[in-house]
Amino acid sequence: MRGKRTTTGAAVMIGALAVTGLTFAPTAAAVTPTTATINASCGLFGGGAATLTATQNGTSATITLSSTAIKTPLALAADSITSKLTMVKASGGTTVFSGKKNPAMAAQSPVTVGPLSGTVASGDSLEFYGGSLQMTIFGISVTCTASAKQSPGPFVFD
Repeated sequence: MRGKRTTTGAAVMIGALAVTGLTFAPTAAAVTPTTATINASCGLFGGGAATLTATQNGTSATITLSSTAIKTPLALAADSITSKLTMVKASGGTTVFSGKKNPAMAAQSPVTVGPLSGTVASGDSLEFYGGSLQMTIFGISVTCTASAKQSPGPFVFD
């Protein structure tokens, strides 16, 4: 009977160690890189350097664009900009991220839109160059385009 308890205790200990190992195992980065920079021209809003920040959770992904060079000409309330970000797929076609998410911004403030939501597949490689960001504010459409590829490179999703 004593041998049976030792065996059971050893099995429980091995199981606990296995669970602990799983708990502390590192998680893989879902999208790489997580940030990229672009040089964008946005009509009324001006132009210049902007940062794209990407996240992924399975097939759901978000991208946020922020820039100190691109400015809002008017004061804007939170969640008042309807945005559609079109990214170009390396394999052909496009992926669209959209939403009505932005912080409140005073006139002449740096622009931030997002997180904008979209759907990705494993292996998708997405680039802003060749795509666009279309923002609709008070019924007026503003389109941003990039003059060169994003740096350090396209977003690649797991």
